[in-house]
Amino acid sequence: MALKFQIVPVTPFEQNCTLLWCDETLRAAVVDPGGDLRRIVAAVEKNALQLERILVTHGHIDHAGGVADLAERYSLPVEGPHREDQFWIDNMPQQAQMYGFANVRSFTPDRWLGQGDSVRFGNVEMQVLHCPGHTPGHVVFFNDSARLALVGDVLFKGSVGRTDFPKGDFDTLINSIRLKLWPLGDDVAFISGHGPMSTFGEERLNNPFCSDWS
Repeated sequence: MALKFQIVPVTPFEQNCTLLWCDETLRAAVVDPGGDLRRIVAAVEKNALQLERILVTHGHIDHAGGVADLAERYSLPVEGPHREDQFWIDNMPQQAQMYGFANVRSFTPDRWLGQGDSVRFGNVEMQVLHCPGHTPGHVVFFNDSARLALVGDVLFKGSVGRTDFPKGDFDTLINSIRLKLWPLGDDVAFISGHGPMSTFGEERLNNPFCSDWS
């Protein structure tokens, strides 16, 4: 079994929505469908995938704005984020108004996620890590065999997530990175919510916010 992925940038924020799938079964999950559903659907159809579920790292609109519509279209269960982000999801219409998104609905996840949980699609299992700081309910998805993590807006190549939003906290964010992500291994590649991929080892060396020397 191999885990495959395709990054599909969506919304004016160029958010990295990610399709993940099991190459044995072609069963898939979509992580953070923030909007532009036609792009996501086109990628699903191009790869002949069968969507099984929607995974959500946190409740910001560029990551979760398309969840309600996509779940309804394909009758998909929604898993994540952690319940601490419920206030962000409940405020989705207000976020839409603030950032100029049209017709965005809030939703209730079929399953809130927490530290130590796992999610499955096809023959793939992803570990769930609760990594607060950017938002209080932010989660990260990790597949050990592929050495791949989807970190949302916790960590970026050369930077970290903003902490000036309600219930954000910089020290909590850095602790999440150092105590939850670094132990997974320097060789782990990660997909951020925005921008290019990197590895935990690269960021431990060079990230000015969370390197071993910062």
